[in-house]
Amino acid sequence: MTCDHLVCANCAGRVSDGRCPVCRAHRARMQEQQSPFASLSPAALLALIVGLLAVAMIARQALA
Repeated sequence: MTCDHLVCANCAGRVSDGRCPVCRAHRARMQEQQSPFASLSPAALLALIVGLLAVAMIARQALA
């Protein structure tokens, strides 16, 4: 989940805007905890999985 979808309970604004100290603190915390795959879109993740499956199937056929 990204900050774009979160609404601050303190100021009722988007957390990504960082209007109040609560928004800014939460946005900073989320950026620290962000995983490497968090910036990928769902379509990119799906393409990555399909590509890995294709490589696995080709390797399986080559070794058989």
